[in-house]
Amino acid sequence: MIVPRPTRLIRRHGRFTLDHHTAIRATPGAEAAARLLRTLLRPATGLPLPTHHDGRVVFALDDRLVGLGDEGYALTANEHAVVLRAATRHGLAHGVQTIRQLVTPTALGPRPAPGTHWTLPGVDVRDAPRLPWRGVLLDVARHFHPIAVVRRFVDLMAVHKLNVLHLHLTDDQGWRMPVPRHPRLTSVGAWRAETTGDGIPHGGSYTRAELTDLVSYADERGVRVMPEIDLPGHARAALAAYPHLGNFPRRRQPVWTRWGISDAVLGMHDHTLEFCRDVLDEVVDVFPGRHVHIGGDECPTTEWESSPSALRRVRREGLAGPHELHGWFLRTLADHLAERGRTPVSWEPIGDPRTVTMPWRDAADARAALDLGHDVVMAPHRSTYLDYPPTDDPAEPPGQPGLVVTAHDVYHLPLPDGVLGAQCALWTEYVPTAHHLERLAYPRLAALADTLWAQHPSWTDFTERMRTHTGRLSALSVPLSRKEDDARSPVPPC
Repeated sequence: MIVPRPTRLIRRHGRFTLDHHTAIRATPGAEAAARLLRTLLRPATGLPLPTHHDGRVVFALDDRLVGLGDEGYALTANEHAVVLRAATRHGLAHGVQTIRQLVTPTALGPRPAPGTHWTLPGVDVRDAPRLPWRGVLLDVARHFHPIAVVRRFVDLMAVHKLNVLHLHLTDDQGWRMPVPRHPRLTSVGAWRAETTGDGIPHGGSYTRAELTDLVSYADERGVRVMPEIDLPGHARAALAAYPHLGNFPRRRQPVWTRWGISDAVLGMHDHTLEFCRDVLDEVVDVFPGRHVHIGGDECPTTEWESSPSALRRVRREGLAGPHELHGWFLRTLADHLAERGRTPVSWEPIGDPRTVTMPWRDAADARAALDLGHDVVMAPHRSTYLDYPPTDDPAEPPGQPGLVVTAHDVYHLPLPDGVLGAQCALWTEYVPTAHHLERLAYPRLAALADTLWAQHPSWTDFTERMRTHTGRLSALSVPLSRKEDDARSPVPPC
């Protein structure tokens, strides 16, 4: 009853008992996985699970383990021992989550459960994901969420073996990442006077240390963090901090207080490019992962059509008109990232096949991007945007109007042959609290995890396994609707 469904799980006789005498033997390179299991099980079980050379729980990095890729693992449990093997640290981390789910759901809780008999069933598991990119976008720009909230979000992702946290750090309504050479980005750009007329100031930003610690924290759990700096549109917060970056440098505009798309976009002069390179250099230093997202969506060209500096750029670069500045600008930044050894990511094709593309408007756009030579991660809004409510029940908390995206929709998101995988998105215009965030995320992210990991996804089988998994979510204090909690069935009507 594991979520996501393992590639192969065979039940064996016997059960392994975890008690105060249980120790872990970790081979070189597997120590982090041993610490992770200890960290995750101790709050509920109280078990010390020390490391010892003759421990009966064995964690091993094994590069001879074939056929399971970079994230797969092999797990065997019987009455005598538990043996977890993987070729990589992330494979071991995924195996730890399976061990965690095999114990009673109470083991996932945050408080001691004295008197509980902690056991694992006898099993033989060989497991690996179907697709390598299983992600979630978390928008911390529209509503700022403290680092503790983000870390818990990572914890819940790791339970489900989701492996990419796409952190949307900047937008019209707020800039959340510090850049030492441009301090006003956070002293000014991180704060707005109000939100859609509520009269309440809102803002916040992370420190460099918080972000670097987040990267390490996520990596220990098998999750990589991909930052997004949204350019050249969605940049009103940056322009509030540094007006000279815009198309009309003498104009002063505050951080935007409304939702939607601002017409204010970055200018096309040299010092704007220098600024963007500074920002991306800091991003690369803080986030060591391969992929860096540079946005590129919803960028109005109105200002460029009347900006003298933008029109000069059109002539200098031999472009057909202001409408081509968007692609030119993003290709220039993609070149800079490539020089730093990174792979750029954008929402739409920019004319550079090195760039990973995330089609979000229409699933049919994926085929065009693949034909252009792009790697593709699916993100079609009609089946992956979790700011849309999960049902049409009027008791649902507020969400983006216009659509309902059910768990069934997520499970059946289109996945053309050749894509890297897919991700859901939690845009936070209507999501000011951690409780609301998790209420919108689950159980739909469980559906995403299962359909991307399982070798042969089955909606019917998933709904059956979720009857048990809902108990795990409850133990983790994930807010569920009353119907889901009472019925132990988290799947909304389809």
